[in-house]
This record gives sequence, C-alpha cells and structure tokens, in this order.
Amino acid sequence: MKCKKFILKNHFDGMPKKTDFKLMEEDLPPLKDGDVLFEAVFLSVDPYMRAVSSKLPIGITMIGAQVARVKESKHPDFKVGDNVVGQFGWRTHTVANPDEVVSGFGEKSRPYILPDFGDVPLSAALGVLGMPGNTAWFGLTKICKPKAGETLVVTAAAGAVGSLVGQIGKILDLKVIGFAGADDKCKMLTEELNFDYAFNYKTRDITEALKEAAPNGVDCYFDNVGGPISSAVMNEMNTFGRVACCGSISAYNADPKNPPLAPVVQNAIVLKQLSLQGFLSSRWKDCWFEGIVQNLEFIKQGKLKFKESVIKGFEKMDEAFLSMFTGDNTGKIVIEV
Repeated sequence: MKCKKFILKNHFDGMPKKTDFKLMEEDLPPLKDGDVLFEAVFLSVDPYMRAVSSKLPIGITMIGAQVARVKESKHPDFKVGDNVVGQFGWRTHTVANPDEVVSGFGEKSRPYILPDFGDVPLSAALGVLGMPGNTAWFGLTKICKPKAGETLVVTAAAGAVGSLVGQIGKILDLKVIGFAGADDKCKMLTEELNFDYAFNYKTRDITEALKEAAPNGVDCYFDNVGGPISSAVMNEMNTFGRVACCGSISAYNADPKNPPLAPVVQNAIVLKQLSLQGFLSSRWKDCWFEGIVQNLEFIKQGKLKFKESVIKGFEKMDEAFLSMFTGDNTGKIVIEV
C-alpha cells in the first residue's frame, strides 16, 4: 500500500514557500504486533510548525496532527473504525505502534481515541476540541488565572486560538479586547463572537486603543504575536497583571540572525510586578480531556462558537500552511483528505 506525504525540502528563509516542500509517495511496511494502520481524515496546519521546523532535519516528513481512522490494527487498545488524533505529520497513511509515536517537539505523544462529539464535526478535534481549544482553555485559566470583572487583551484574536480565548473570557465574565489585522475580522469579533472591543492593529495605535477600551488598565494578556504590540499592551497593564505567552507569530518569518526588535518591557514587568509565563498545551496532557469536555459543553450551551476554514485535498497541504501567514483565513485551518 502506498502513502502520500510532504517532506521538508528546505528550511524556511523568510516567508515559507511551496518550493520548501516536496510531495512524495512511499510504500507502507506490513503491520507488526502492536502496529496500527491509520488513514488520515483531516489534517492540521498551525503556526508553531514554522518555528519548530527550523530545528528539524531536512527530508523529514512535515510535522503535525491529524484526525485519522483505524483501518487495520494489531494493538489491543485500537480497533478498526476508531477515530483518533495523532501526531503523524503530513501524510495520508501511517503504520505505527501508538505507544512509540513522537510529536514534533520530540515528546512521546500517544494517539488518543476521540469521544462522540454529537452534532459537532469531527474536524473540530483539530480546533476547538483539540490542541487550539485546549491551548485557549488551559492557557487562560491556568496561566492568566482571571477573576470576574477583570480586563483581558488577546492578540491574533481572530485566529484559531485567539478567537476561543476571547469567547471563554466572556463566559468567565471578563471585559475582552481583541486585536486583529483586518476590519472585517474585528467586526466579526464584536458582532459574532461577543468581544467587547476589537481593533485593527494596522490602523489603530495600540496605546490609544487601550486608553479608550481599558481606561482602568489591563489585568490579563494572552499574547500570540510578540513584537511591538506586546510591548505596548504590557505598558498598559495593571500591577500584578498576568501574561500568557502562547506564541510570537510576528517574528516567525524573520531572519534568525537579525531578529526584529521591540521596545523593552522590563520596566513594565518590574514596576508593575507582572507575571509572564510561556507554555505548551502538552503541559496538561494528563488532564487533556478536561479542556475538550469543557469546550464541548460551552458549544452545546451556545456560548462558544468556532470558525473553520476547510480546504479539500491533501495535495493542498502546503498552500493551506502558507495561507496562515497571509491572513487569508479566519479561525482554524483544516485540510480534508
């Protein structure tokens, strides 16, 4: 049996390009005891892949999660027909022992069998009911530790994670301010996703916007972008404010030998006694389903909406990945095989 896969042909230099990938075929090995044959149903592209891939060897199968279906099994815990989420990378079929699967971060990452989502589509397991949803839930509640009535700022607020962080913030009775890169995205945040304020960072001064929307200061900041925006937000935070450092998409495509500079934040951190903490969602792998169950309940209650950009065709994996860096999509990008 043959499998299609994308390999990393070149390390990215600036903005990723289609020529940085190569679509190939390979023959799959026969199953040994403990092995499972997984067939991809939906695949994910995420911003972290840009940063992590720079540390991976050329020629490796491009990393990433997928929803896959068990087609054949010689493992007692996985039966034919099970839907799982696994770190199999950009490939249509995978033969692997689930106990030995490793993520792009080099950690053991055993695939997990999905529960019944009811009316929620299976693709949500890569978004609101998967890593992005858990990143939002755990990052906000465990790192920011918000209290009702506080003010939350979210950057990349129309993205797969940011759009969920803001909505969960509203569920927790916070004032929520989002920053995105287009007027239509800002309109969507306030009119559809219940954000209190949303500003286009390309056309509004960050400090002036926060003076308007948060005259009493910012308590929690969910940072997805880094750079000058984050410096400006931290300077508007209250004493003992908390910052969840989730990503730095503003710098992912920069030359690592000449990284972009941003205004210093140490004065704000020291004088305001801010707490900043970086995190990976895998920190909470031992209670992973807590986030999934909670977000599923919010969806059923009509409190949490999610956006998906579904791109059909495995051969479009590279195009889907590139689209994340041009702002063409809203919410989670998913590829349907």
